[in-house]
Amino acid sequence: MKRSLILALAAVPAVAALIPMAAHANPVHHEPVTISCAAMPVTAPPGATVESVTAVAQAGGTVTFPDVPPLPTPPPITDVPARCDVTVTLTHGDANDHVAVKVSLPQDPKRWTGRFQATGGSAYLAGDLGAPLVAAVKDGYVAAATDAGVGANPLDVSGWALTPAGTVNAPLLENFASRSLHDMAIVGKDVAKRFYGKAVRYAYWNGCSTGGRQGYAEAQDHPTDFQGILAKAPAINWDRFAIATLWSQAVFNEEKVQPSQCELQAFTDAAIKACDNLDGVGNGIIDDPETCHWDARRLVGTTVVCEGRKITISAATADAVRKIWAGPVSPSGKKLWYGPNKGASLAALAAYGGPFKVADLWAKYFVTQDPSFDTTKLTYRSFAQLFRASQRQFDDVIGTDDANLRAFAKAGGKLLSWHGQSDELIPTQGTVDYRERVNRLLGGDRKVDDFYRLFLLPGVNHCGGGPGAYPVDDLGALVDWVEKGEAPATLAAATTGADGETVTRNVCRYPQVTRYLGHGDPDSAASYRCTPA
Repeated sequence: MKRSLILALAAVPAVAALIPMAAHANPVHHEPVTISCAAMPVTAPPGATVESVTAVAQAGGTVTFPDVPPLPTPPPITDVPARCDVTVTLTHGDANDHVAVKVSLPQDPKRWTGRFQATGGSAYLAGDLGAPLVAAVKDGYVAAATDAGVGANPLDVSGWALTPAGTVNAPLLENFASRSLHDMAIVGKDVAKRFYGKAVRYAYWNGCSTGGRQGYAEAQDHPTDFQGILAKAPAINWDRFAIATLWSQAVFNEEKVQPSQCELQAFTDAAIKACDNLDGVGNGIIDDPETCHWDARRLVGTTVVCEGRKITISAATADAVRKIWAGPVSPSGKKLWYGPNKGASLAALAAYGGPFKVADLWAKYFVTQDPSFDTTKLTYRSFAQLFRASQRQFDDVIGTDDANLRAFAKAGGKLLSWHGQSDELIPTQGTVDYRERVNRLLGGDRKVDDFYRLFLLPGVNHCGGGPGAYPVDDLGALVDWVEKGEAPATLAAATTGADGETVTRNVCRYPQVTRYLGHGDPDSAASYRCTPA
């Protein structure tokens, strides 16, 4: 099964997208020499106190994982070396928090490459303490994840978001937004040095969705924590996008329509049909949605069959879809944020009466501090008020949109980021907007490409899935950039076509796009070239 994602803000990335494809580990077979797995003294990060340190030895072999709803169960991981799981529990002053940082280390020092990999979370999960760590250890990393003290359910904040007085629990939100990430970097490196008796040589971040946002946060706030950051489908601009993805509820109410998912899919299918061939190849993918100018109103009067019932597309429904694609605006018509790309499924961000879960929780527990707040009743005016309130209260806390990456660039850091053009949860153009702001501040594409490269993946959904080609070894590309100075001009990607054959692409770095040469196998990367958008 492809890396499809069905839970909000990527409940899957913590499992699927954070398991790297063999990132140049090249393990050597030899008689293992193991280090004793025991608790050790750990240096507390600034502002924190170490409450406890525990260590558990884990045998090598095949590792299976328990069911942890609502996350999907990760597949078993084979040939895992024996490892030591060290869990460090931290607390911060009067925050009354208990933050777990789990560090997994190969017990055989010869299985360690000298690399450290911190892994990210999804939705309201700060980190997955299971499969991503095991996969990273298999590839020769010391690996770490943190729960930020907010629990392990990506779609439930009721246990931590608000204080008993009904106000936002600021210390725990700070943990989730940023503080736990820096703590994890410090603790993870310290544990590795104490365990092996030598320091980490290279430190990497690996995350998608919330994990992607966390990677950007580290580049912005702690530019020396990681030499390489892999940040996929990043949930940056959180204070804006997390409200913007509720825009459809206001549109449906104001336009007085209740479209079914079948009707909405008809618009997506029509847009793909109209714009599929703009790149020279008919493959059911809009390569560059910004060039697709098909108007939803062209579908007015068309009949679609939904569950055996014929429905004629109305002008009101078409206008609603057009407004959802365009993205939210203020009552005066000022653009507030971006909508989903044409070609992306509207099932998650435009379900009548079923608001996007992550955004719904953000509005209820954080922006309004009212768990009974009903986002299905939004109007254009109340939406704009909610949007501005989120910006005003939380941009500095979790916006993660500071374009000043000078310190990260000066430190020699490398940020490799990608975003699917068919992302159905986080509008892709928000990431493009951030990159353009970095360009304006730091000298344009050529200079910014020295340390920050963005790749837009045609036909790829949120953190994976969709008909488009998915990166083959993005973490390996980052490792080569950091350790060998080989900056990726393209990102190798592959998928399985409708005929069961492998489809390959070399995805071009932003702002370039991939174009078919006009001859050759359209399923082969060799038949394409990079051109200006």
